[in-house]
Amino acid sequence: MILSDQWLDYELIDCSEGERLERWGDILLIRPDPQVIWSTPKKDIRWKQADARYLRSKTGGGSWEVYHKIPASWTISYRNLSFGIKTMGFKHTGLFPEQAANWDTVANIIRTADRPLKVLNLFAYTGGATVSALSAGAFVTHVDASKGMVAWAKENAVLSGVSDRPVRWLVDDCRKFVEREIRRGNHYDIIIMDPPSYGRGPGGEVWKLEDEIYPLVSLCANILSPDAKAFLINSYTAGLSPAVMQYILGVVIVKQFGGSVEARELGLPVTTSSYALPCGSTAIWRNDE
Repeated sequence: MILSDQWLDYELIDCSEGERLERWGDILLIRPDPQVIWSTPKKDIRWKQADARYLRSKTGGGSWEVYHKIPASWTISYRNLSFGIKTMGFKHTGLFPEQAANWDTVANIIRTADRPLKVLNLFAYTGGATVSALSAGAFVTHVDASKGMVAWAKENAVLSGVSDRPVRWLVDDCRKFVEREIRRGNHYDIIIMDPPSYGRGPGGEVWKLEDEIYPLVSLCANILSPDAKAFLINSYTAGLSPAVMQYILGVVIVKQFGGSVEARELGLPVTTSSYALPCGSTAIWRNDE
């Protein structure tokens, strides 16, 4: 497991009975987490000081129960990057703090390369990986099907001071975009993707990650540059382990480009214990030659 343990503005304080207690800047939130199947004593007083708690509904979805007035949005920072945070529907805040470890990995590849790199960020959400790659000096193409998420990512680029860097912001279906890039003959040195577990397209098309990930990686292999540096897949799908993604990258990318693949869990350290909460799976192909 690789830990995202360099945060100052984010803290996973405690987790118990299906919930996690977190500090986002000065705001304390309680959110559900299905991984938290233990019932340890909630000794930290901040459980009783939370500003808001997300409560699931028995009929699906849920809502925020607000105990103290909190801003509609606020800003937290990681290293030299800044991000807008909001209490959204479905328990989210617009940022997955465990992804900081992946941001650092990709940023290091960009900074140590002997040439400028082109990065493609698919299913790019609010742009954590995008602004990190821009800050490291890459040219980034940011693709997400949600107009609202792309707008939010642009705001994060402004907050992080990288809005003037070379970037393309695209609201598009990721698969269809890759297919067009193949026809155009465009190539990328690094591909990052964090696809959803399940979804529906604008035409009612069903997306199920277990069915789509292998053909999508195979498709993306066509737009990797001959001297590409990395291909990173992240997943929150329970049935898609790091080893499965490692295997896919191995048989598709290593076979064609050489290099090697590393698989790992992402985790966040829990302040009240000496343990870490697992928060998703990642596999990364690298070619350091």
